[in-house]
Amino acid sequence: MPLLYTIGKLTVGNGMKLLWRPTIEGLENIPATGGAIFASNHLSVADELFLGAAVPRHLAFWAKSDYFNGTGPRGWVSKFVLTGLGAIPVERAGGRAALSAFDAAIPVLKAGDLVAVYPEGTRSPDGRLYRGRTGAARLALGAGVPIIPVGVVGTEKIQPIGSRLPRLGVRGAIIRFGKPMDFTDRPNDRTSLRQITDEVMAEIQRLTGQEYVPRYAPKREPAPSTGEGTGRE
Repeated sequence: MPLLYTIGKLTVGNGMKLLWRPTIEGLENIPATGGAIFASNHLSVADELFLGAAVPRHLAFWAKSDYFNGTGPRGWVSKFVLTGLGAIPVERAGGRAALSAFDAAIPVLKAGDLVAVYPEGTRSPDGRLYRGRTGAARLALGAGVPIIPVGVVGTEKIQPIGSRLPRLGVRGAIIRFGKPMDFTDRPNDRTSLRQITDEVMAEIQRLTGQEYVPRYAPKREPAPSTGEGTGRE
């Protein structure tokens, strides 16, 4: 685990647990070793903080590539922090540039690390679960690793859309880890990717109890360090 990430877990991670006391279920479903993809629903910008605090191993998140390429003292600090956290750079331009983020994640997974993906591609605007994009399935087949479905409940109350900081004194967040889903025997074609994604979203829905919406969530400006926008079709 990167040193800066370890420090973050000991400080920010333990602080999150102490202040908001999230309920964490299914830790036994997280493999002790080997690569895996955590595919989660997305209710709040605080989701990755709670997810990182809950997972005992290093969990690689995505970060806007601009934050790796800045100049001056601020740019250097940004690059130092994100590199130290083991973040994966992602382009927001779309097309081949965006897909390069997945190319960068495959060796991370093959090396035995964990990667977080939000298949909805953006935060839910109304608390419902929207149709998943196929990025997590592409990663799973490309790296030969399982997908662990994650159900997050209640984080939208702690940090609603538009809030700059989490609200103190709010309880009720739950992070549930489902059993690993192995798709290594599936073909890597468009139909299969869609089927895998739908199966993962169904498992996420089972973990959260959210109402499912069979269409993509409307896009908004993504947060700088989440997997938003990386799950392109």
